[in-house]
Amino acid sequence: MSVRKLKPITPGQRFRVVNGFDAITTDKPEKSLLAPKKRSGGRNSQGKMTMRYKGGGHKRRYRIIDFKRDKQGVPATVATIEYDPNRTAFIALVNYQDGEKRYVIAQNGLQVGQNIVSGSGVAPEIGNAMPLSDIPLGTIISCIELRPGQGAVMARSAGSFAQLMARDGKFATVKLPSGEVRMILVNCMATIGAISNSDHQLIVGGKAGRTRWLGRRPRTRPVAMNPVDHPMGGGEGRSSGGHPRSRKGLPAKGFRTRSKTKASNKYIVERRKK
Repeated sequence: MSVRKLKPITPGQRFRVVNGFDAITTDKPEKSLLAPKKRSGGRNSQGKMTMRYKGGGHKRRYRIIDFKRDKQGVPATVATIEYDPNRTAFIALVNYQDGEKRYVIAQNGLQVGQNIVSGSGVAPEIGNAMPLSDIPLGTIISCIELRPGQGAVMARSAGSFAQLMARDGKFATVKLPSGEVRMILVNCMATIGAISNSDHQLIVGGKAGRTRWLGRRPRTRPVAMNPVDHPMGGGEGRSSGGHPRSRKGLPAKGFRTRSKTKASNKYIVERRKK
């Protein structure tokens, strides 16, 4: 994987850095795994804006991803590595031996023609999904379940990975991408390897329009608002805004908002770094 810096032939391309898409093998998605994707523009069922700075953007179709990896013991061959407009990671189309096709999140180093399999007792190789009880300690993992059978919810974005640290009884200790160390049930599934497209963090839009293509509208700075609109608004001239806080008045930048009585607190061994 690599990134490309464009020649500054227009002002919008002067600082733009784009993905090289070296790993991508096709630009045509599998039709049977596409679904329509309705956009709300940040409005609720009454038509009122409940989420600001959303709307516009390029039309997309959703790729149905297999996050559960519940087809166990059946080997599958990687047919293509594809771009997915709905996520930062690349996806892989896999053909199972019984003829079924599915999309899975592509791991770093996954190659076309490679065989992957999920289930208990499989080899801990890149792309294989298995319970945490079968994975060797110290292994880099991704696409981790939080509850058995729920499907992958953690470490799914481009370049992210977690590490299996220890096992004790029915719990495994996993260091997550945020730095948090957490206990997860050993019968939860995880996939071996880090997520693909690790160069995503190096991409630079280069112009405001490219952010609009992604469906994000311009954000108004709180300091530029009036006091009626935001706690940091108002003041004579260009005032600094005072203590950083949200629109609802909650302090930002370091203020901990996690509930002290949350049931899952007992599973967190070490909190994420500030």
